[in-house]
Amino acid sequence: MSKKINAAIVGTGFIGPAHLEALRRIPNIEVIGLVEVTQELADEKAKLLGIPKAYTFDEMLKDSEVDVVHICTPNFLHYPQTKAALEAGKHVICEKPLAVKIEEAEELVAIAKEKGLVNAVHFNLRYYPMIRQIKTMREKGELGDVYNVMGSYLQDWLFLKTDYNWRLEPDKSGDSRAIADIGSHLLDIIEYTTGLKITEVMADFSTVHKTRLKPLKAIETYSGKMLTMDDYEEVPINTEDHATVMLRFDNGAKGSITVSQVNAGRKNRLNIEIAGSKSNYEFNSERPNELWIGKRETANGQLMKDPSLFHAEASALISFPGGHNEGFPDTSKQMFKEVYAAVKEGKQPEKPSFPTFADGLRELIIGERIIESNKKQAWVKV
Repeated sequence: MSKKINAAIVGTGFIGPAHLEALRRIPNIEVIGLVEVTQELADEKAKLLGIPKAYTFDEMLKDSEVDVVHICTPNFLHYPQTKAALEAGKHVICEKPLAVKIEEAEELVAIAKEKGLVNAVHFNLRYYPMIRQIKTMREKGELGDVYNVMGSYLQDWLFLKTDYNWRLEPDKSGDSRAIADIGSHLLDIIEYTTGLKITEVMADFSTVHKTRLKPLKAIETYSGKMLTMDDYEEVPINTEDHATVMLRFDNGAKGSITVSQVNAGRKNRLNIEIAGSKSNYEFNSERPNELWIGKRETANGQLMKDPSLFHAEASALISFPGGHNEGFPDTSKQMFKEVYAAVKEGKQPEKPSFPTFADGLRELIIGERIIESNKKQAWVKV
């Protein structure tokens, strides 16, 4: 029987339980521990999620049974917690962004390399089978030369002035919000699928709600109840609700992206369109089992997710037959399968198929240049 790999999850917001569910769908992985800010909260959440051990972060690090740590906390904790986990000899899967400062991310890349530990950043959206299919089709010459790229990532969860979350606070989230939070996924996918590198950026940000109403009490306690004006305080907002960025690539191609958290009705819509000399590919994450293939001389095509129609590299990410839709929860499962295969070997592969700390650093650098470009209102080299 294969030896079980033991994991601990740090943080139980939206994404921690998503990691847990994905890990439970992979054989020979056991989530044995859960970390929260207080022992009391850890106990409560561990019981709720059916995890045997609940502890504070420092206690978890001392647990020799934990092989892998998943960092699923607010952004400002990623660097100190990842560093501590690496120094304790644990493999780490960190949520994006890897850190809030470039030098912190550089340090994490160096420590992970020096210790030979498996390191990954949760750019899970690469793991829609269709995204790898696009990448593989491009590698096999089916797209042709890339002419231009258009992308958008639209959400509406911060549409109202009363919508509030820790991501709105720069001391917890960093100097950028929409770009750092969802734009990083889109930029990662653009470089991943096209094989091109972004060389220059020109950005323009807008903050639609210059102030927001912050609930004075934890929001869960009000589920189903209406808040009155007395339950809020008005706070200033300094990060972007919406951003437009023009891109230049290393092959001379141009591109643009629009990222927004205030587009009503767009729940979580990543859209990418890559125009090549042979075809045009369009993918939309709200309909992840379809790929539109644009043609000039023949009829346009629509590829449905079906392992028998996919290149082998991409069908490896499919668990169900054609017509059986796979979506967001499956992306983490497929990513973790690849990361844990490396954990089983005990070291980071020479050429990892999964997004690593180096990819996390790359996104941080691009993000910083985008912030700089918005401030200067000028083109900035990456």
